[in-house]
Amino acid sequence: MILDPDQCYQAVLTHDARFDGRFFVAVRTTRIYCRPICRVKSPMRKNCGFFSHAAAAEAAGYRPCKRCRPELAPGNSPMEVSSQLARATAWHISEDFLADHSLAELADKLGVTDRQMRRVFREEFGVSPVEFWQTQRLLLAKQLLTDSSMPVTSVALVSGFQSLRRFNALLKARYRMSPTELRKSQRPPVNGSDPGFAFHLSYRPPLDWEQLLAFLAHRAIPQVEAVQGGSYFRTVHVTRQDRKYAGHLEVRHEPGRHMLAVSLSDVLLPVSAFVLERVKRLFDLHADPTAIDAALGALAEESPGLRVPGSFNGFEMTVRAILGQQVSVAGARTLAGRVVVRFGAPVTTPHPFLTHLFPTPTRIASATVDDIGRLGITGQRAETIIALARAIKSGALRLEPGRRVEETLDQLRTIPGIGEWTAQYIAMRALSWPDAFPHTDLGVRKALDETNSKKILEIAEQWRPWRAYAVLHLWNSLKKKP
Repeated sequence: MILDPDQCYQAVLTHDARFDGRFFVAVRTTRIYCRPICRVKSPMRKNCGFFSHAAAAEAAGYRPCKRCRPELAPGNSPMEVSSQLARATAWHISEDFLADHSLAELADKLGVTDRQMRRVFREEFGVSPVEFWQTQRLLLAKQLLTDSSMPVTSVALVSGFQSLRRFNALLKARYRMSPTELRKSQRPPVNGSDPGFAFHLSYRPPLDWEQLLAFLAHRAIPQVEAVQGGSYFRTVHVTRQDRKYAGHLEVRHEPGRHMLAVSLSDVLLPVSAFVLERVKRLFDLHADPTAIDAALGALAEESPGLRVPGSFNGFEMTVRAILGQQVSVAGARTLAGRVVVRFGAPVTTPHPFLTHLFPTPTRIASATVDDIGRLGITGQRAETIIALARAIKSGALRLEPGRRVEETLDQLRTIPGIGEWTAQYIAMRALSWPDAFPHTDLGVRKALDETNSKKILEIAEQWRPWRAYAVLHLWNSLKKKP
């Protein structure tokens, strides 16, 4: 986002929520940075500086406001990052890649030099990748110190710091406070245990939570996912430095605060940064519904705030999509449940409807067509799933946002059994590509009352670069047709 200081200052004066998370205002006299919605007395214009990202404000020597809490601001859409390389770098950092790897390893993963990656990232975000990552870790720690009774040592670990000394030093340098001093600022004070603690993730309203939850509920994989009582539940497994973390999470909506509350089992706390980023992806929390709905025009009028459900795990979502080819949604769920019970690992949770982890690509790659076929899955589907698992296991295919979409689509199309519809659907959900458009989809054809693929693509041109959202609106429109 290109910042116009006068427009930014006007947004600060009016506490304009449309700009929340899009920029931060830093006050030179207090050395504090705030969200534009902060309700403290508005600073004088001459004392204000404006930054697109919290990391840039902190690198310039400002600490986050304890009142408006920049750590809770909604994030920016990846579409707002002009550089694909910077976007991919930021995505990997947000998934805590640097907790286990060096910058050189990240650059190698992205197929560029370390120097090029750092240069492009600084041009886009105004800070180095390490400074960006440090800010994310510190803001996570700030939320934990403010909202939980977790011991400081545990806060440091959960926030990605291997050393309490390093955590204390960086917090003191950036925020000019020790963890104890920051925690003392809480109202009311944190005392005793806090079994109800949840992380909070902001979004830009409106959010059509009911539609989003209904979509996920309809496609939930038995034993792995469930929607109950207005909340989403799932099992989770993460590998970090050869150690496996397996647990569960719950996501519930807090509409009055424009937030999702995410509760994690204790075993997942050390990998919370990774898990929270996946939750953001699953619920499409980076979306800017105002901009999207404006681009879609009349198509979005009846369902403002519609999101494109992403995926928590790209392999899991893709297997589920393959199983859904030419069968009903209910039939695909049944088959997916059989795959989970046969190949997934059991996990203990307090919920009887969450009993297994979805199988890993390594586990499926070692299966035979007959192994999978015994579950009632056709031989062709079994071959496709095994080929997919082997491609991911080898590293030849990565189903994650931030990568070059067309290259990934080309790779997907080389797998027998993955056609254009499946590839585009995977791009919508696993790659979080907002312009994905499965133009051969029967629902899209019915909603548009058009069967000619060329004409459908011509119609969809008006919805770029948000065609994936147009698909959700078209599918929803079918529910209203007689």
